[in-house]
Amino acid sequence: MGIYYQHIDVTDFGPYVTKLVLALPAKVQAENIKPDQFSVYVKILDKNGQVAMLPKSFLERDNLVPSEAYRVITDAYPCTLGGSRQEEGTYLALEMKYGPMYPCSSAIASNPKSINGHGYYMISDYTITQVAPIKTDGEPLKGLVFDHCAGARNPKREQFRLGASSNGMRYGYYIPKLSAGGKHPLIIFLHGAGEGGLDTAIAFTGNKVTAFAEPYAQEIFGGAFVLVPQCDTMWLDDGSHAYGDSGKSMYVKDLKQTIDEFIADYAGAIDKKRIYVGGDSNGGFMTMRMMMDYPRFFAAGFPICEAMLDKRIRKRDIENLAKIPIWFTHAKNDPVVKPDQYVVPTYERIIAAGAKNCHFTFWDKIIDRYAGWDTPDGKPMEYFGHFAWIPMLNDDCKLDYDGKPVLLDGEPTTIFRWMAAQKKS
Repeated sequence: MGIYYQHIDVTDFGPYVTKLVLALPAKVQAENIKPDQFSVYVKILDKNGQVAMLPKSFLERDNLVPSEAYRVITDAYPCTLGGSRQEEGTYLALEMKYGPMYPCSSAIASNPKSINGHGYYMISDYTITQVAPIKTDGEPLKGLVFDHCAGARNPKREQFRLGASSNGMRYGYYIPKLSAGGKHPLIIFLHGAGEGGLDTAIAFTGNKVTAFAEPYAQEIFGGAFVLVPQCDTMWLDDGSHAYGDSGKSMYVKDLKQTIDEFIADYAGAIDKKRIYVGGDSNGGFMTMRMMMDYPRFFAAGFPICEAMLDKRIRKRDIENLAKIPIWFTHAKNDPVVKPDQYVVPTYERIIAAGAKNCHFTFWDKIIDRYAGWDTPDGKPMEYFGHFAWIPMLNDDCKLDYDGKPVLLDGEPTTIFRWMAAQKKS
């Protein structure tokens, strides 16, 4: 029995097992390693150790199929235990194709029995079989099998810590490099419906919320705290535990208490004048709800494909929203949260109410511009129209509703840079 380690990367479409690291019985050289020397097979297991029956795709949630498949190896090389490439070594890395078009490459799945389809990290059980000999300084390596996982490394997930408020609401959070005597902004991200539930890491890794903790974003914000609360059901649960259109949420007070307690825990380090709130879909709904209920608390909001029905927003709420810096993101072809019932009329009402700092990036469609996932005909993959959080979390929102660049101090800007500049007076 050989051991292997899984390496997981949080991508635009969530976490994927992108690499396996094998512990070899002898040192090997890079020149003697080829991808076709191994075969990789994976089974996704349920809590009973059986092959899980999972939705075939995001759009085929009722079509359940056995979750097992061969993975396609793209590269092989000697490496460190951490997976870094070397010219020789006793660890071997196998990189594999991954993404929405490659079955069983994801590290998570959604629960088809849940009304929300809550995501969770799965048990990915790999069997790696050597199918061709490998030269060494001694006897060649032959017939090796690696079927015992000794651990999984998920660096972007591991940047975040887990916590809970006194009311029991769980959250993930990131602490920046703190400057002596300085204060830092707080970015609050509210997850979509599928990222609720009990697996708290899903709230910040189910989508690439970890982008806010990466060096690029941290430099823009001058070091930012990131707080990602998680609710048990969905943010738009008004107490009925079902999807509805009341515009209310039973989580408002608990969420505000969770935010307040987190700020109190880092009172000397968080700048209360630079608290930003945003989220996607269900979380976009809750972003609107929180800005409407606490209009003087947040320095800015960034609702993404927000699911607050415009007809549930009162005139006085619009007047308050017009005073808050807001940057909306949505796609014109979103079939889940149809923009003409949600964001478009709301944005137009806010502008009509005299807003001076309200912006709206309205994508025609959501195309893969970052991961390099192409369709079989070589064209960039088109995502489901609801996934407007992908360009937002890549800081790719630059244009306003009129198609012109958003300006900051007279110069074109991006949503991250715009947000970082907002501060309550």
